[in-house]
Amino acid sequence: MKNLKIIFVVLFVAIVAIFLFISMEKEQAKQSKPIVGVTTFALYDITKHIAGDTVNLVNILPFGVDPHSFEPTPKLMVKIAKSRLVFYSGAGLEPWIANFQFKGKAVNISKYVDLRELKSNGDGEQAVTKQNMHTSSLDPHYWLDFSNMQKATAVITKDLIALMPENKKLYLQNEQKYIKMLQGLNTLYKKTLTSCKNDTVVISHNALGYLANKYHFKVQSLTGLSPEAEPSAQDVNRIFKDIKSEGLDTIFFENFVNDKLIKSIAHDAKIKFELFEPLGTITADEAKAGLTYEDIMKINLKKLAKALQCH
Repeated sequence: MKNLKIIFVVLFVAIVAIFLFISMEKEQAKQSKPIVGVTTFALYDITKHIAGDTVNLVNILPFGVDPHSFEPTPKLMVKIAKSRLVFYSGAGLEPWIANFQFKGKAVNISKYVDLRELKSNGDGEQAVTKQNMHTSSLDPHYWLDFSNMQKATAVITKDLIALMPENKKLYLQNEQKYIKMLQGLNTLYKKTLTSCKNDTVVISHNALGYLANKYHFKVQSLTGLSPEAEPSAQDVNRIFKDIKSEGLDTIFFENFVNDKLIKSIAHDAKIKFELFEPLGTITADEAKAGLTYEDIMKINLKKLAKALQCH
């Protein structure tokens, strides 16, 4: 009996020692990987799919936080400073970046994509495509254009290879898989949104400009590009008129905005209200569920097709 107790103690100590050794190995491996920071979910999704577990990926904008009003904490700024590489969205989405001095390489992805410049024409916002512009009149939601996502993927892959050339083959293979996925999404959107009874959607703030341009539908919004702007009585009346004149049965709202007014409009207009995810970031629940850019864009498409009454 005494010998059994000794054996049990020895085994227990051995198991604990092995567990501690494995934990230390994992922590050391994690610390040895270069830190790569990203600011939006779209960039996070690209980098995660290309780099896999070869980098320590830091999501600068925490899941569940509105990107338009986010301000990083001092602790987070220290993490960003330690990053060997940072990918940020640009186009005015992260104003806090302007005065930050990066020690590693920081890449403004908006420099490599086609951006929509917004101009006022008396009837509201008119968008024209411009490239490499950096003014407050830009629509920052360029990741909703699959062509822009392909451009961003190419840039991110190139910089990851420069950072870790030993992984070049892996990164290029993953890049091709990711681009194929984006091309598939584009084909699916084109096919689904080709024949629709309606040509207009109504949403809390206009994050859908790139999708609308690409797939030929119109967007009416309460607050233009700013989710924090307070809509006026005139804005609300305009939306009611649009709903009635277009025969719409759905109004969209987004996470991180007050949905009381949208629900009130839906109730008074006797139409449905539905969540649309513009993917600047995602909720904590969506992250926990492991939803990807592809997953959410497919969910968005089903909702758009239903609102536009596509067949």
